[in-house]
Amino acid sequence: MALFGKKTKPIALEHPDQVAELLSTGKPVLIDFFQYGCRPCQVMDGIVNELAGEFGESAIVVKANAAHVPGLFERYKVKSTPTFLVLTQRPGANTPTQRFRASGLVKKDVLAKTLVSGGAVAPTR
Repeated sequence: MALFGKKTKPIALEHPDQVAELLSTGKPVLIDFFQYGCRPCQVMDGIVNELAGEFGESAIVVKANAAHVPGLFERYKVKSTPTFLVLTQRPGANTPTQRFRASGLVKKDVLAKTLVSGGAVAPTR
């Protein structure tokens, strides 16, 4: 067991269509909608990074910057930051299922439980 193993980091979305590609893996996708200069976004940044590392390959954690992917904000009707969505997609389905949506400061355990309910493997402590 390596003490300093490589941790999984959140994916920085660059185009709204990337979400469909990520959902096609069958894993739950946590999207952190944020913008620079937003204090609550800065607080949640560390939590989102921790979740990406803890869930590793069983869930996909992504960050959507308002300045880089405004079309994604419009698609999911995000009006404030931070906003969190957990999406899943069943095999053969054309549209994703929104399992969770919250804005503002969200407890880490709430996000983790939502990922697990979407099919991710809970991290071992």
